[in-house]
Amino acid sequence: MTAVSGIEKVNGSTRAMYFQLDDSWRSARGKGVSVAVIDSGIDIGHPDLAGKVVDSVEARVDNKKVVFDPSDAGDSAGHGTACAGIISKIAPDSELHSIKVLGAGGLGDGMAFLAGLEWAIKQKYRVINLSLGTTKPQFFAPLHDLLDRAYQAGCIVVAAANNLPQPSFPSVFSSSLISVIKSEEKDPLNFGFHYGEVIELTAPGVNIRTAWPGGDYRSLTGNSFACPHIVGVIALLLEKHPDLTPFHVKSALHSIAMENQNRNGEIVR
Repeated sequence: MTAVSGIEKVNGSTRAMYFQLDDSWRSARGKGVSVAVIDSGIDIGHPDLAGKVVDSVEARVDNKKVVFDPSDAGDSAGHGTACAGIISKIAPDSELHSIKVLGAGGLGDGMAFLAGLEWAIKQKYRVINLSLGTTKPQFFAPLHDLLDRAYQAGCIVVAAANNLPQPSFPSVFSSSLISVIKSEEKDPLNFGFHYGEVIELTAPGVNIRTAWPGGDYRSLTGNSFACPHIVGVIALLLEKHPDLTPFHVKSALHSIAMENQNRNGEIVR
C-alpha cells in the first residue's frame, strides 16, 4: 500500500490531495489503456506487437498544413518499434496507437512533431510516449501550449530527456509532463524520482533488449528507451485506477519511487 499526497492547483487555488494506492497495479497488464507512440512508426507485424497496435497514422504536408492519413508503412527507422516493444513488455494488454512523424534515420520536421502531439491530444489518448524532442527555441511556446491542452484533456505526456548535454523541449517542462532520463536499473518497477531537478524520473535505459523491425531484436541505450518504461508503468496504474488525473499519476510515481529509493537505501529527498 502506497500513501500518495500532494498539493494540486485547481482554477487558481490550491488544495491538498491524499489517497491510498494498493499494490494491485503491480500485477496489472495495462488492459483498456490507450497509449500513443509519437515516433517513426511501429512494425505491426513484429511477434511482440502483433495485434496490439489499434491504428497507425502518418504525417503528410498538404498545402503547408500537416494532415494525418491511415498508414501501413510500418517503421522507417526502428525507433518507434523499439519504444512500442518496451511498453508492450511491461503492459502487454495496453492499446497502442502509432503516430508517425519521423522518417528514415529518425529525422523529422518540427511542425509534424507538433501536429502529432496535437493529434494525440484530440484523440484523448490516456498516455503519450514522446521519445523525441527539439532544441529549436521557436517550438518552446507552441509545445508549452499543447502540454496545457493535454493536461486539461486528461492526457498524461511522458517525454525523454535529450541524450546530449543540451536542454530539449518538451522534456524540460517538468511541471506539465513527466520527464525521464536513463539509469542502469533493470527492473522497470524500480524507477527513481529526483524532486527539484529538471528531469525528475529515472528508469531503465542501458542495454535494453527490445523489438526491432523485421521480427528482430536489439539491445539499445538512451533516454528514448527509459521513457517507454515509465509509460508502461503508467498503463498498469491506469488499468487499476482509471480515474487518476495527470497530477495524481505524477504524485503516485513520486510516492512509489520514494519507496523504491528508501528500500534500496538511497538518499530520499
